[in-house]
Amino acid sequence: MANKNLFQSIRGTYTEKTNTHNKAGGQAYRRSDKQALGQLATTGCLGATFYAGAQEQLDKVLKLSEKVEPEFLARLAVYARTVGHMKDMPALLCAVLSVRSPGLLAEVFDRVIDSPKMMRNFVQIMRSGVVGRKSLGTLPKRLVLDWLAARSDDQLFVGSVGADPSLADVLRMVHPKPQTASREALYGYLIGREYRRDALPQLVQQYETFKRNTNPGKVMLPEVPFQMLTSLPLTPKDWKQIARRASWQMTRMNLNTFLRHGVLEDREMVHLIANRLRNPRLIEKARVFPYQLLVAYLNVNRSVPIEIQEALQDAMELAIKNAPRVAGKVHVCPDVSGSMHSPVTGYRQGSSTAVRCLDVAALVAATILRQNRSAEVLPFKEDIVNIRMNGRDSVMTNAERIASVSPGGTNCSAPLRELNRRKAKGDLVIFVSDNESWIDSPGYGRFGGSRTETMKQWSLFKSRNRKARLICIDLQPSVTMQANEQADIVNVGGFSDQVFKLIADVASGKHSVDHWIQQIESIRL
Repeated sequence: MANKNLFQSIRGTYTEKTNTHNKAGGQAYRRSDKQALGQLATTGCLGATFYAGAQEQLDKVLKLSEKVEPEFLARLAVYARTVGHMKDMPALLCAVLSVRSPGLLAEVFDRVIDSPKMMRNFVQIMRSGVVGRKSLGTLPKRLVLDWLAARSDDQLFVGSVGADPSLADVLRMVHPKPQTASREALYGYLIGREYRRDALPQLVQQYETFKRNTNPGKVMLPEVPFQMLTSLPLTPKDWKQIARRASWQMTRMNLNTFLRHGVLEDREMVHLIANRLRNPRLIEKARVFPYQLLVAYLNVNRSVPIEIQEALQDAMELAIKNAPRVAGKVHVCPDVSGSMHSPVTGYRQGSSTAVRCLDVAALVAATILRQNRSAEVLPFKEDIVNIRMNGRDSVMTNAERIASVSPGGTNCSAPLRELNRRKAKGDLVIFVSDNESWIDSPGYGRFGGSRTETMKQWSLFKSRNRKARLICIDLQPSVTMQANEQADIVNVGGFSDQVFKLIADVASGKHSVDHWIQQIESIRL
């Protein structure tokens, strides 16, 4: 009789053995070149993360960019910017395209380089030499010149905030030829050369008049970025005017500043700011990350009027409109382990975000629960963490509950093991993690001996729930995964609301193997 230990029946679906290990030393599956590059492009901010340094991320992107076709690079750059709302990585991919396929760069340039900040990022990367050249080159230089020419005088002046490089540095590099007297004066003003004062754009003249004014409150406040004004002597009236003109994002980020300067003592201003924060059109235009609203709500001074605090909650409900309502039973598994307490966009000296991977995972879980009241949330670290959740509570409240959990080790299979212990039924399981599972990895530090424990537990879950699907949302720039891509498993990277659309697609059965990469490849050039 055949040895049962060798030839026992496989329960559930067949899965391949692991072929690599993750940064934590646990068994894992290697992503394909396109999957790995997509993951880096939608989660990497070229800052140090818990497991990977900035240089390591850069090296991986450059190496992987050589292994995929230029068309995929171009589509990924557009996707990372327009869908993933990333900044550094799309600019880097454009720089790579300038070497690999200048023609494709010209096709996607305006779709990716869509702001002065993105322009400065692109130029900085190009002149750094990391893509093999330290000058812009003929075509990139022409694209920058066309970009400058397409902006109005006021747009360029307002966009001159920022450094390393500054807009003035870009101008000195490309030597644009001004077509009007005002543009010639503006260029001279920005780069510190002689210019005709009377030819300056009206906005620049207003700004200079305001700067020279020695009688605060007597000169009209110019409509310039907030950063241009903070070093100047401002009256309470000026601060109210700044608040009236502020963009949605600037308002969100400066509620405590407005409080300090007396803006929120005016009931009319309170109503104006609250209505702005909950305005659906402005929320969509701002391309706000839902987690940015959570951070604003958590950090706002409790002396800020309750109407504004409630407006942030209203804005959150609008910002998560893409979160799907799923037919059937949903289990959401946010990772609350130690590595998830690191900044979601990486460590940067003097500018690390206060937003942790944990906060994003908690928000995704709370959002799904809000839209699907019968969903079950299973936070995990070494094991699952029991937290009482109420689908009727606000997203903010439930996210705070999850994010308050103390750190621990990582065991991605823990939620599935618990569901199997209970013989639970389910139609959709969603993981939000950094995929660095190691506690459940036999032969810690080695690989190739078996499937990951996550895949073993998923096979058991599938044996009871034949139509179930698994979505693994990875928040960090890693090139490994715990659940291998297959017909019932979708891996996706990123922390914008694009993950909610993908969840909706998978939940409704509109997906296939490597669905996320197919989404990227569907971008039209």
